[in-house]
Amino acid sequence: MKIKISKLIIFMLLSTIAIGQTIKNELKITQVTPNFYVYSSYKMFGTKKQDANAMYVVTSKGVVIFDSPWDDFSYQSLLDSIELRHHKKVILAIATHSHEDRTSGFDFYKQNGIKTYTTKLTDKISIKKKQPRAQFLMSKDTIFNVGDTSFETYFAGAGHTKDNIVIWFNKEKILYGGCLVKSIDAPDLEYVGEANIKEWPKTIRKVQSKFQNPNYIITGHHDWTSLRVLDHTLDLLKLYNNKSK
Repeated sequence: MKIKISKLIIFMLLSTIAIGQTIKNELKITQVTPNFYVYSSYKMFGTKKQDANAMYVVTSKGVVIFDSPWDDFSYQSLLDSIELRHHKKVILAIATHSHEDRTSGFDFYKQNGIKTYTTKLTDKISIKKKQPRAQFLMSKDTIFNVGDTSFETYFAGAGHTKDNIVIWFNKEKILYGGCLVKSIDAPDLEYVGEANIKEWPKTIRKVQSKFQNPNYIITGHHDWTSLRVLDHTLDLLKLYNNKSK
């Protein structure tokens, strides 16, 4: 699969006392198609740097963000980078589930006049965890028409979390799978503390059935350039279940 990639890397070092080490805050933006971009933010867990992929799309009415960077350094950097590059404001943000790497920037977004959306189930979990909440709630799968761009949210069932949704752009055949879908370079399921292992395979198969022949599938972490990630996720689930027996 050939991908035209144009990268904008916003890089900054902040001296932070944390177990005697400097934590590097970084935001990377990668062009997928003329109007679609993946942005990746990073967070340190001990001595390991973990990435989180998210996405935005440039429409004729403004920019729509899916999910949030991990830390407050990246919130303003992302908005500034988008405006500098596209000369447009971010007008809408949608989170795909209730984890910190998806909703943590919502309060900041709201302060900047950006409309924020989650499902009612995600909001319920956010209340329980005392995490940032969205202004607007979706009670069912929803089609959004923003300027010249249309996309739909889809809840296929529990998996990585009980509230994870995916986003589908039918015209462009782009599936934003988020953390429901594991990267091709993921050796295992990674964090499963809130996962529903039993339902996860069923959920993946529903996504495969509903959204066929995607041109891109964007995963929530690591490499997102493979189209085999849905099958790879099923393989990892099978491996996990076999080890659990």
